[in-house]
Amino acid sequence: MIRFERVNFQYADSEAGVTDICLHVRKGECVVLTGPSGNGKTTLIRLVNGLAPAFYTGRFSGCIQIDGKDRSGEPLWKRGKTVGSVFQDPGSQFFSSEMPGEVAFSCENYGFPHEKIVLRTDVAIRRFRLEQLRDRSLDVLSSGEKQRTAVASVYAMNPPVYVCDEPTANLDGQGVKELREVLQGLKREGCTLLIAEHRISWLMDVADRFVYIRDGAIQWERTPKQMRLLPSEVMKQLELRAVQHCMPSRLSIPAVTGSPLLSLKSLSCKRGKHTIWENLNLAAWAGQIIAITGHNGAGKTTLAKIVAGLERPSKGSISLHGRKAGSSRRRKSCWYSSNDTGTQFFTNSVTEELFLGIFRTEEQLERARNLLKKLDLYAYKDAHPAILSCGQKQRLSIACGLLSDRKILLFDEPTSGLDGGNMRKIASALEDAAAEGKAVLVITHDEELIQACCSFQWDLSK
Repeated sequence: MIRFERVNFQYADSEAGVTDICLHVRKGECVVLTGPSGNGKTTLIRLVNGLAPAFYTGRFSGCIQIDGKDRSGEPLWKRGKTVGSVFQDPGSQFFSSEMPGEVAFSCENYGFPHEKIVLRTDVAIRRFRLEQLRDRSLDVLSSGEKQRTAVASVYAMNPPVYVCDEPTANLDGQGVKELREVLQGLKREGCTLLIAEHRISWLMDVADRFVYIRDGAIQWERTPKQMRLLPSEVMKQLELRAVQHCMPSRLSIPAVTGSPLLSLKSLSCKRGKHTIWENLNLAAWAGQIIAITGHNGAGKTTLAKIVAGLERPSKGSISLHGRKAGSSRRRKSCWYSSNDTGTQFFTNSVTEELFLGIFRTEEQLERARNLLKKLDLYAYKDAHPAILSCGQKQRLSIACGLLSDRKILLFDEPTSGLDGGNMRKIASALEDAAAEGKAVLVITHDEELIQACCSFQWDLSK
C-alpha cells in the first residue's frame, strides 16, 4: 500500500531530512516509526501525506507509491482523499470553531452528500466519547479533547491510509485505550496505518513491525515479540521508551517539616454552570516534585493557571509561604510553562529567551550553558526559537523555568511527544530544581515520568 524506494529528502532551510529510505507497508498493516526525536520520523509522515515537499520545501529524490501509484507531484487536495493525517498538535489542523463542525469538515471539504456527512459525523463523535462536547468551542477544550476531535475528524472521512504523528501525546489512559481499540478496528477493516510514536507500549498489540530511525535512516526493523526481548539498558541506549505498560508504584505521602511553599484551601472552580472541581485542599513543600494527574478535562491545566495567578478560582484561597497570596503575587512567585510552546517565546534566540527578565551574571551564564547542554539545546543557543522542533521547544520552555528565580514551577505536559532519552533528561532536570529547594508541579499522563522523578501525586479524577 505504501512503498518508499530509495527516497531522499533534505529540507530547504536545514540539513535535517532522510536518506536512502526503502520501506514497504502492506495493505492492512500497522507499522510504527520510532527512534530519537528529530531523526526523520515526522519527515516520513510528511512525505506520505504530501506536506513535504509541497508545504515543507526541500530537495526530493526517489519514489513514493501509495496504492500502487507513484504519487510524486500529486496535489495535496487529491492526496487527502487517500491519506488521513493526525498530528501531534491537533490545533494545527483545525478549521472550525466548534467540535461537530470540525469532525464534519473533512467530509464537507470533499463534497459528501449531506446525509452521509451527518451519519459519519455522528458515528465518529460517539466512537470517541465526544457527545458531551457538542456545544463546546474548540478553544475551551482540553489538549486531550482536542486530540480526540482531530482523530474523529479523520475517522469520519474513512480514508484507506492513516498516518499519525504522536497521536497519544496528550491523551489520558482511557483515551489511549480507546484509540488503540479504534486502530485495531481499522486494521480489521483493511486500513493501512503508519504511526510515528515514542510511547510504544500501547502499540505492542497493534503494530506488525517497529522501524527504528536514527540520523535520518532506517537502522533496523523488529516485530513486537523481538522488541519485548530487548534488555532495558539497550532500550535506554537507543533512547526508546518502555515496551511494557509502566504502572508507577503508589506514591506515598512524604514526611515533611515546616510550612509549605504552596497551600490550597477549599479551592473550587466553576465555568458557567459547570463545576470543574471543588473543595481542593492541597499543599506543596520545597524539594517536592508533584504529579498533577487526572482524565482529560479534569481541570489540571485550569488548576495550574489558577495557582500561577493567570486565572481566578470560584472560591477558596491560595497561600505562599504561609501567607495568603493574590493573583499578582502568585504571578511573581510562580513559573508556568504551557503545553502550547509555540505561543510563549518572545525573543530572537534561545539564549535571549533564557534571560528574558533575568539579570545576566557570570554564574547565571554558566548555569544557562550547563542547562542547555543537559537538555541537548546548546547547539541551538543562537538559533531563533521558531525553527526548533516541538520537542526542542518543550525543552527550551522548561529550561526557562529552571533558570528563573521562581520558587514554584508548573509544567504542563513537559514530556508529551518526547523520546525516552529526552524524557529521562527532563526528569533529571526537574530533580535538580527540587534539590535547589523549589516545588515542582507537573501536569502529566506520562507514567514513565511519574515513576522516574515524582514524589507525590495530586489526582484530580477523584
